[in-house]
Amino acid sequence: MRFYTTTHQHYCGIDLHTKQMYVCIINQAGETVLHCNMKASPEPLAAAIAPYREGLVISVECLFTWYWLADWCVQQGIPFVLGHALYMKAIHGGKAKNDRIDSEKIAHLLKAGMLPQAYAYPARMRATRDLLRRRMMFVRYRADLSAHVQNTVSQYNLPPLNLRTDKRSDLPLIPDHFPDPVVRQMVTLDTTVIDHLDEQLRVLEQDLAMQAKAHDAFAYHLLRSVPGIGRILALVILYEVENIHRFPTIGQFASYARLVKCASESAGKKSGYSGKKIGNAYLKWAFSEAAVLFLRGNPDAQKAIARLANKHGKGKALSILAHRIGRAVYVMLTKRQPFDKDRFMASL
Repeated sequence: MRFYTTTHQHYCGIDLHTKQMYVCIINQAGETVLHCNMKASPEPLAAAIAPYREGLVISVECLFTWYWLADWCVQQGIPFVLGHALYMKAIHGGKAKNDRIDSEKIAHLLKAGMLPQAYAYPARMRATRDLLRRRMMFVRYRADLSAHVQNTVSQYNLPPLNLRTDKRSDLPLIPDHFPDPVVRQMVTLDTTVIDHLDEQLRVLEQDLAMQAKAHDAFAYHLLRSVPGIGRILALVILYEVENIHRFPTIGQFASYARLVKCASESAGKKSGYSGKKIGNAYLKWAFSEAAVLFLRGNPDAQKAIARLANKHGKGKALSILAHRIGRAVYVMLTKRQPFDKDRFMASL
């Protein structure tokens, strides 16, 4: 947990919503100099904070509406702090809650140096990152459609389907496997959507690769030098990390990628682990996939994982491999060096 500790003349806390926002500004003495509700737009905000622009810092909770405010602050040269929603809830939770109270608490947390920070992702690569996340949603939807086709075969106790939904030439033939016309119509709908999604995803993935090369071609190709990290995983890691130097240590990066377990301990007694869902779920998925793909066609890695599996079990062995790949990626991006397979295998 990182706190914002820089001192300013004025501290502005905003409880931001889609159409309106509650603004609270306090000074160094902790006195409230502005506390009002207004339209969520740059113009009224600029007019309200004009008397307090000197030494002003603005903070808002990390909700989906913060993009425009962060970009406006960058344009105006105003320091912007994005509060970590989960940690802030734990710190300022109280009996009463409304927009007026929340905005004031954000301002006081900011002044006291107790505001837990989230990363305000820069605008340059933010839209592409969101597009990449949107792609994942459509890929999962495609998998649901494919599973529905297979489940329908079992549901009606039909012979096994020897056609594949990932082969475009097989898709038009799949509905003929179902004798009932209504069921055939349902499956035709599934295969039609699958075919359309495949075409859209193919174009999208090409566009994403071109954008990655424009943003940071060297880092993109560095990531692809790791066995098991292909085009999609490289894109996910590149855009979820954005700037590897925002992680001062390799441990902080591993924690952010959910590659480590955080022990819960009190009075010298351990009570399991906590914080499993704190961090970046997309990086966790990418490194977990990379660990499985790293083993394909890699006898040396398979032997090393077998040794780890005998000691820890298969699941933990794959988690260890994912952690090692994450550490290797941190070093690669920090030093701008390609993957060293011999050195990596020696560490397993």
